[in-house]
Amino acid sequence: MTDSGRPLYGIIYDELKKRIENGEYAEEQQLPTEIELAEMYGVSRITSKRALIELEREGLIYRKRGSGSFVKKLESRAVPGGRIVSMIMPYVAANGLLGYIQGATDYLDTRGYYLTIHSSNWSKDKEKEFLFNLPRRGVSGILLYPVSTLKNLDAVYSLHMNQFPIVTIDQYYDNVPVGSVVSNNFNGGREAVSKLIELGHRRIAFVSSIGLQYRSSVRDRFYGYCQALKDAGIAIDMEIVVHDFPETYESAGKHEFFQTLIGQLKERGVTGIQAEHDHLAVDLLRAALERNVKVPDELSITGFDNHEISSTVEMPVSTVNQNFYEIGRRAAEMIVDRIERGLPQQQEKVEVDVEWIGRQTTGPVAGDAQQPQ
Repeated sequence: MTDSGRPLYGIIYDELKKRIENGEYAEEQQLPTEIELAEMYGVSRITSKRALIELEREGLIYRKRGSGSFVKKLESRAVPGGRIVSMIMPYVAANGLLGYIQGATDYLDTRGYYLTIHSSNWSKDKEKEFLFNLPRRGVSGILLYPVSTLKNLDAVYSLHMNQFPIVTIDQYYDNVPVGSVVSNNFNGGREAVSKLIELGHRRIAFVSSIGLQYRSSVRDRFYGYCQALKDAGIAIDMEIVVHDFPETYESAGKHEFFQTLIGQLKERGVTGIQAEHDHLAVDLLRAALERNVKVPDELSITGFDNHEISSTVEMPVSTVNQNFYEIGRRAAEMIVDRIERGLPQQQEKVEVDVEWIGRQTTGPVAGDAQQPQ
């Protein structure tokens, strides 16, 4: 995003569109390639590709596989109908979410479809507006990363009943029969905690800023956490399960909140933490280090997602890797199958494997660490 809030691809799109409309790029003239545009504007290839996709969707250019992008003749400039799939996301940033976009785009390109991206900015109302309006604009299907699986059930169920193709990514609805492609969050949560147990930890906390009820992904990670403890014969202690704290977080302030939380968990004998995602794990790590809690000697911390921050932070964080690209690709495959075969909506859930990545924030429990008797 630029300082003005305009997406980077939009800047490239606006400039190319202006040059096409004023004749600087003539009919049938080839445009710069994705790589050339990325170098010209100092952006990623994904960003430059998105600008070209939007120009193609707008009917201003056409693309030849292996040859490049070309300006359409004036009389043939029209939006291609029936070949657009829209992806609705809570936000778009330079992390795993771009993997969803790239995976979906690469598959849709092979089938002659165009992908448009729409950000709800974590607003359930904005998400609902997209769910209501995009089908009316002629898109063929929707890939939805829900703000929450408790929100907009009316809109999603209406699309299901109208037989409009919709597939969710990252999360799934328990009570709406639409397809979904998600990570195997249960196995990820279980494996992360199992690794801590193998290292001798018995007092392992689960920490999530999000309430378990709001997202299936978080809920499944917690269920995996519980299963690992049960498999090891360790009782689940709800005093060290911490979740759903956005209001407390906002009122107390980020720094103070995490400082206090680390202190409380240490008082309760916690030697290991499974954090719901990597950014939260980093916040907990920094709070621990500021309190002079030695990581991992006194406290081991694991994250989830394998976002870039997990490997670039001052102490690389152990985490669970999600294959965002494969989720995007499989979701695109599922939506095209729904569109082209006219299949009725069904509650098919595809789970993509995850992978444990051990780094510097996990280690054996110290011999003098407080453990339950």
